[in-house]
Amino acid sequence: MLSQEQRRAAVSAAPRAHAFWRAARRREALEGYLYISPWLIGFLLFTLGPLIASLYYSLTYYSLLSTPQWIGLQNYTTALFGDRLFWVSVQKTLLFALTTVPLGVAGSFFAALLLNRRVVGTTFWRICFFLPSLTPEVAAALLWLWILQPDIGVVNSVIRQVFGVRGPDWLASPSWALPSLILITLWTTIGSIRMLIFLAGLQGVPQELYDAAEVDGATWWRKVWHVTLPMISPTILLNLILGIIGSLQVFGLAFVTTGGGPAYATFFYGLYLYQTAFRGFDLGYGSALAWYLFVAILVLTLLQIAFSNRWVHYAGETRR
Repeated sequence: MLSQEQRRAAVSAAPRAHAFWRAARRREALEGYLYISPWLIGFLLFTLGPLIASLYYSLTYYSLLSTPQWIGLQNYTTALFGDRLFWVSVQKTLLFALTTVPLGVAGSFFAALLLNRRVVGTTFWRICFFLPSLTPEVAAALLWLWILQPDIGVVNSVIRQVFGVRGPDWLASPSWALPSLILITLWTTIGSIRMLIFLAGLQGVPQELYDAAEVDGATWWRKVWHVTLPMISPTILLNLILGIIGSLQVFGLAFVTTGGGPAYATFFYGLYLYQTAFRGFDLGYGSALAWYLFVAILVLTLLQIAFSNRWVHYAGETRR
């Protein structure tokens, strides 16, 4: 047993030990904040600060060279009820997204299926599929401007030689400009990081499930439908979210190739926002347009996550 003096020493030492450990934890926390301080400063200066500033400017009339004048929600109501170009840009962007997202996700999935097979030269074919996505967007746009040039372009030259007819004007045609941009987008995105994400998901599917399905007499398509798709459903959800976010923010491709034309055929929302804020110098109205885009992306993402529990299967998850 401890003597009375030992018990007193232990009791007096406890607060000092507690204070020591508390000081150590405080010092550790301060060191942690010190290490992440460059990121925190960058986030405050270049993300959160501009975000708050744009929200304020969206409630003002601000033409860059003048002092912001408070006008409340007028910018938002003008966009909804008094701006025809706003709805034109929304329509073109939605049409682009509704086409490129399902085709792009499906194309990336089937490309990953092909490249997941163990054949000779698999690495070479994976590189070939992935190379177009490494092309910078501006370089890809300029390349396709030459390929789709109506008079001397490669595509129309082949059409003229093979079929004896003149090909479409492609990017210079109101009817063909949007399909042309969709084609270019699919060329650059099907073999992109989205395909690699699918490939990683496919390699995580247990081979035992395929063996069991084969024993039951399942065909290749039934194995894909009943085994592959349910097992990689989280990967599909991720690629859908990333695809929708990217398609709603489309800008560079149309900016370089068509400038939104001809006849507003490729007048995407990002182009309209850019022209309003940085060419028309109406930063207040441009900020309101940016916040509409932010809210639309946020709502669509939350809806996908909310409804994902109906079809997304996570490993180890128990369904009720």
